[in-house]
Amino acid sequence: MEDFSKNQTFAIHAFAGASALTLGTLSTYPFDTIKTLIQVGSGPDKQLTAAQVFDRVRKLSGDSGVYNGFGWLALGRVLGVGARFGTYEMLTAFYKDGRKDNYVYASEALMAGIAAGAVESLISSPFELLTVRAQVTSASRVSNSSMGLQKTSVSSSVAKLLRGYSPDVKALNHSVGLLSALNTKQANLTGSLKEYPWMMTGTGRAPPVYQVRRPIDVISLEGWGALWRGMRSGLVRDSIFGGVFFSSWQFLHRAMLDWKAVGMDPIPSSDEDIGPLHPLAVSLAAGFSGSVAAAASHSFDTAKCRSQCLVLPKYITMERKFLRWTLPGRRFERLTGIHPRDRNILFRGIWLRMARSGVASFVFIGSYFFVIDRLVSV
Repeated sequence: MEDFSKNQTFAIHAFAGASALTLGTLSTYPFDTIKTLIQVGSGPDKQLTAAQVFDRVRKLSGDSGVYNGFGWLALGRVLGVGARFGTYEMLTAFYKDGRKDNYVYASEALMAGIAAGAVESLISSPFELLTVRAQVTSASRVSNSSMGLQKTSVSSSVAKLLRGYSPDVKALNHSVGLLSALNTKQANLTGSLKEYPWMMTGTGRAPPVYQVRRPIDVISLEGWGALWRGMRSGLVRDSIFGGVFFSSWQFLHRAMLDWKAVGMDPIPSSDEDIGPLHPLAVSLAAGFSGSVAAAASHSFDTAKCRSQCLVLPKYITMERKFLRWTLPGRRFERLTGIHPRDRNILFRGIWLRMARSGVASFVFIGSYFFVIDRLVSV
């Protein structure tokens, strides 16, 4: 009977957490889509505004375009944030062991949050890549007529790398025409070019992002490792976010407890004597902490989003390994995964991410308490 009660309690909290996370993601997903498109679409001399991005998404994908990729992000957040809070609770349990008030210092919350954020990054990275590419697709003009595609037979090498992809025959013919030193009357010249993976688009460049957005396409063309692309910047981002979020939330929680204890008679000897805080106050503290954490980690979020929009086929990755290709930039940039060309645009969309993280954290914590109160009281 005791085991059944524990399992039922765990199921209630898991359901409440998943529901609250889904609601928080749903309520702020348009902010995330616009933020991502500003990050990946901007350049040193090109700064997009939220209005421009929103108008382009509406024009190309309709009003529902701002929710492209929502399912991937919702699933990733349920797993990732669940792992973040679970790891944090396990680590802080060692800090609280033997203490009278089960109190956690802000410095301890910082260290536990850094480790929890790293675990979240490892779990949620594949879902973020698929989300980002779906968001970019919502603002991309995909037209078969403008690409000059023809439903012709595809070479076996291209078919293995990217299923369902038709090469741009117009670009292939143009490339053949540039080979003036060769005998272009040879009937098999175009067919021979199709056999080379780097000519699958007819231009020598990798396919666009909107052609490589499904999991099966990413894995077949870029390999399993592509699902964790931008892992360096992602680890730094989520570690900073987790550390700042939990430490600032713990600091605010302590301050609110001390404020509530002022004027109490008799003076409370422990936190249990003070009593629980109001759910609205806890939710507001979580929302503020989420905004601060988003601001502290935003530059690494930009670096990761931009790296996830790069399509790197397996043959290019293999070639870089053979040539021992080194990452460009300074040592700090190489360690954290920041490309030197992105130095001047790392803070694009920071206000949107702060708003999204703050509102999502507020809705998540508030709805979690609401669902728990309703389910437990039944």
